[in-house]
Amino acid sequence: MKKTVLLVLTLVALGLVAGQALAARHASAPTTVTVAMHDPGCHWFLVGGKYMKSLAVKGPVSLVNFDEAALKIAGASGVRLDAVGKKVALVRGAYRITMVGQAPDDNTLRLVVK
Repeated sequence: MKKTVLLVLTLVALGLVAGQALAARHASAPTTVTVAMHDPGCHWFLVGGKYMKSLAVKGPVSLVNFDEAALKIAGASGVRLDAVGKKVALVRGAYRITMVGQAPDDNTLRLVVK
């Protein structure tokens, strides 16, 4: 009887630990935000097949660059570069995104990570 109770308690404890681990892993998974080349305006956020110049998402964020050049990402903590085909991790804050060597008529993207 004692062995059965001990076995049941062990299984319940393992189930709780596994459930908490999965919940923590799911909660911290970054949201992928894609910047894609599209005319007019050169670069846009690509969300669900639609092109957008501004976006607000829950963080953390993994920003993926599919534009034709590196992106400059300006935020409160400074400026970072995101090379073509690469990802940059972003946390809570407001970001202004332009292309390196950007023409004056190209889009300036705004991203808010909540």
